[in-house]
Amino acid sequence: MGFQVTEVQKALKGAEYPMDGEQLAELARSNGADDALVEALRGVREVDGPNTVMQELKSDLGGSTQDSS
Repeated sequence: MGFQVTEVQKALKGAEYPMDGEQLAELARSNGADDALVEALRGVREVDGPNTVMQELKSDLGGSTQDSS
């Protein structure tokens, strides 16, 4: 099962980077994200912006991405 890019963006609304996985997970929880996404974010290393979060979650993302590689 993958997460939609828009779902991740909504979960991280209001993020102030840099943030580590624990901070991202807490923010996502406060934004109403489901438990699976919260747990996936908990495993993310410190990131400096939303694009880095997407790269970290790439294996868990479903749907379209803006990745042009």
